[in-house]
Amino acid sequence: MGTVGGDPGTGLHEAGLDVPCKGLGAAVVRGLGTAGSGLGVAGSGAAAAEPGLGEADLRAAATRIAPYVIRTPLIPGPGTATHGTGLLLKAEHLQLGGSFKMRGAANAVLALGADRVVTGSSGNHGIALARIARSLGIRLTVVLAAGATPAKAAAIRALGAETVQVGGGVAEREERARILAAERGAVLVPSSDHPLVVAGQGTVGLELLADAPDIETVYVPTGGGGLLAGLCLAAGSRPVRVVGVEPSLTPRYARSLAAGRPVRLPARTTVADGLRGQYPGRVPYPIIRDRVDELIAVGDAEILAATALLHRLGVEAEPSGAVALAGALRAGRRERAVAIVSGGNTPARLHASHLTHTRTNEKEHAS
Repeated sequence: MGTVGGDPGTGLHEAGLDVPCKGLGAAVVRGLGTAGSGLGVAGSGAAAAEPGLGEADLRAAATRIAPYVIRTPLIPGPGTATHGTGLLLKAEHLQLGGSFKMRGAANAVLALGADRVVTGSSGNHGIALARIARSLGIRLTVVLAAGATPAKAAAIRALGAETVQVGGGVAEREERARILAAERGAVLVPSSDHPLVVAGQGTVGLELLADAPDIETVYVPTGGGGLLAGLCLAAGSRPVRVVGVEPSLTPRYARSLAAGRPVRLPARTTVADGLRGQYPGRVPYPIIRDRVDELIAVGDAEILAATALLHRLGVEAEPSGAVALAGALRAGRRERAVAIVSGGNTPARLHASHLTHTRTNEKEHAS
């Protein structure tokens, strides 16, 4: 039995409602109201898990990407009345390229050996791919949806990649990326829906479980689901709770798991610009379905509050990167836990990086 609890911050409060969530096991879905949610009885059409994808793939990815990423530290989180000092932060905002996306991007590009790549991205995946494409001499095109952060688009172009803007949401972006890849004979490297990308993101889990083997819960920001699926694979049968945290305006996995099948949501805007997707990925969905323990939805106000809290601690997280902390604070459990700070590509950081790349380009052209 999965529980769908009310979120006073969303205006959809339905206290005490229980909805069967077939296939979720003991997973709990929190923070979502029911009005207009499309929750239904589990039916057919649930995807099968990616055959053979497991911890061995994560370890192979860790070896493959080692020259292109850094092992990010666990740092102390905010002390709260609930958590005490037991909350740690996995500092992926310090990762090369400013987010965990470098891991999946590097693993896919290196394994596929492509010389031309197309992707759809909200920004961080595009920045990661552009960084590695520049180092390897790969031609890259990044398709961006309407509302993409201008600073992230500029950062992608500063790294030498082409950007293409579409007028619609994430679904339209992904369709345009598929068409462009086919037209140009390029390899399509999605931001999350690819086994190599999931395996690369899963290396975050390998690191934090090695560094904190006694943790009880890990909170994972959830958009496309690549990071959450990777954490599910890393956790495996270990006695650790894996909790996905979604913006309450774009809870595609919570709605899909509650319905027992992938559910497409309308395009929505949230302060967590990297987590705006509309439909669960074919690869992440069954992995998440079969292992995740809980899904929590957090409102934009909670995300901004968590972002401000991190900034006061000296952690330069963007709103998407603060979503996991917002989920941990909402859960309010006294436990040994890790919240993943998934990205730190703030406007200030992107501006500084843009200036650096511009100067580098000028020196290369002058020489």
